[in-house]
Amino acid sequence: MIYWLLFYEFFKIGLFAIGGGPVTIPFLFDLSEKYSWFSKEQLVDMIAVSQSTPGPIGINMATYAGFQTAGVSGGIIATLGLVLPSLIIVILISKILRKYVNTPCWCEVMMAIRPVVLMLMLYACVGLFELSVTNLYRVCFAVVFFILVYFYKKSPIFYIILSGILGVLLKI
Repeated sequence: MIYWLLFYEFFKIGLFAIGGGPVTIPFLFDLSEKYSWFSKEQLVDMIAVSQSTPGPIGINMATYAGFQTAGVSGGIIATLGLVLPSLIIVILISKILRKYVNTPCWCEVMMAIRPVVLMLMLYACVGLFELSVTNLYRVCFAVVFFILVYFYKKSPIFYIILSGILGVLLKI
């Protein structure tokens, strides 16, 4: 039963998480409230692990959440559930899309979806902020890193490694 539920829930996420991996985060917050698979605090840790490992964050999150819930089989099933909708949609509409991609109706649909995707990502950021930045030190840490990322366009890898090192040294 748990495997079917994992597949079903991640299939829905894969079907509606338009905009890529970060858009899966609000769906995962919803799962943490709906089921006792993982807590919101564990979700924040899952996001950190998914961000710092190679591969697309959505797939990493599905694999990690499935593994957390039902072991290796759960990780495989959740990942399959997340990926399958995209695979099916791409196969089915690739020919149609080429024909209609530049039509006014299609362009209007895409323009209407963009702000919603942006708001889903913003919602995820606010939720992560509330769970991650829990004291004054972490607020300062977050602000300093925001400024660094915004003004100094270094690789995300640099900031992940630097924050990990500083986190250990400063015990944040």
